[in-house]
Amino acid sequence: MKKIILTVCLLLTIISCDVLDAEPQSSIEASEAFKTKKDIDKGILGAYASFQSLSYYGRTFHLFSDLSADNLSHPLAATAAVYAEVNNNNILPENGSVSGIWSLAYDGINVANNVVQKVPTIEGMTSEEQDKALAELYFIRALNHFNLLNYFGGVPIKLEPTIGVDNLDAPRNTVGEVYAQIIDDLTFAADKLTTSGNKTRASKFAAKALLARVYLYQKDYPKAIAMATDVIKNGNYSLLTNYRDVFTDESSESIFEIFFSQLERNRIAEYNFPTSLNGRREVEPSVDLVSSYQTGDARFNASLAFAGTNAYAIKYDDLSLGADNVIVLRLADIYLIRAEAEANLPTVNDQAVRDDINKIRNRANLGSTSETSVSKLVRIIENERRFEFAFEGHRWFDLVRTNRATAVLPNVKSINQTLFPIPIDEILTNNDPGMVQNPGY
Repeated sequence: MKKIILTVCLLLTIISCDVLDAEPQSSIEASEAFKTKKDIDKGILGAYASFQSLSYYGRTFHLFSDLSADNLSHPLAATAAVYAEVNNNNILPENGSVSGIWSLAYDGINVANNVVQKVPTIEGMTSEEQDKALAELYFIRALNHFNLLNYFGGVPIKLEPTIGVDNLDAPRNTVGEVYAQIIDDLTFAADKLTTSGNKTRASKFAAKALLARVYLYQKDYPKAIAMATDVIKNGNYSLLTNYRDVFTDESSESIFEIFFSQLERNRIAEYNFPTSLNGRREVEPSVDLVSSYQTGDARFNASLAFAGTNAYAIKYDDLSLGADNVIVLRLADIYLIRAEAEANLPTVNDQAVRDDINKIRNRANLGSTSETSVSKLVRIIENERRFEFAFEGHRWFDLVRTNRATAVLPNVKSINQTLFPIPIDEILTNNDPGMVQNPGY
């Protein structure tokens, strides 16, 4: 939040600019940047830019949820000490990679808020066009707030642009307040967005899919079921027969993904692949994960490869260019969201739960479950989520939101460890008395 960035690259949609890696040499006034509908669309594209950064979906954010849980390990020969902290669940507030997630999420929020402020001032935009532009910006703002919430707990809600130093200091909002704002933004987005075929930009059903996830995390199970069912029935998405095909850009299963190209490359493969293949091998699949797949699970060979006896993740495998899009929302997640929500209702329709689970298991060439025990079905869902979404950035959040982290992860001894520390720079420079560190740090 402390980096006040209103840059040429964001305002003019040179969206490959990494705000942490390069300071802009000049900037232009927002009043000069936004004069036409085309300028607004450029600004919207600029609001997506932080997602592409290496410390966000371009690498770090995507890896840390598996690395802090039990899907990835940090090899002894690896060089990134900040990754070892995450893997050991002993993160210091000075951890620069964690700070990068915080900064980039707020950069994205700030750019979105700048454009939101300008939308009503543009001559020639109809009310429908204004609503659609605002809806896309609200989706971006909601996803950033949601990601911050899941790593850090209650965080400052930012709804106005940060310009100058007048509104830098802000208290932490409660978890409930952040959820309420996320839901408000996504509800508007779901109402005003269209069913666009471009899966690298927000759409009506991307907003509804994210709402389904938000409601599940919030434990509002009836709303999670309703939203997931809407996406499944009306969203025109389909599960692919071949699991490996899920990780081709903009597949029929994908709902929303982050765009990457040779220009705006991700480094996920680079950090996963072994040095013998010119990767860095900063992370590797955990022994526990590799040994836990059922025999015949199609996801094993579609997710993992081996260099000798060492496994490495291959879902994102464009090592040379880093041009593979990164999936944020896909249909398999929506089926398992609905299954989990159904399993947590006061009266459980266990057949409905099994039906959704078995769609995912059958696609993986596994037999259908006939389990009737609700508690066992909940564990089956947990396991299916682990294997279905390995290396996609879900595992830590799944264990934390279900209060399972201390039971499953040996390094997590205290509930305090289930939140990452607020970056030390934020604690030291945010002078609001309501900006306090998470317990245990």
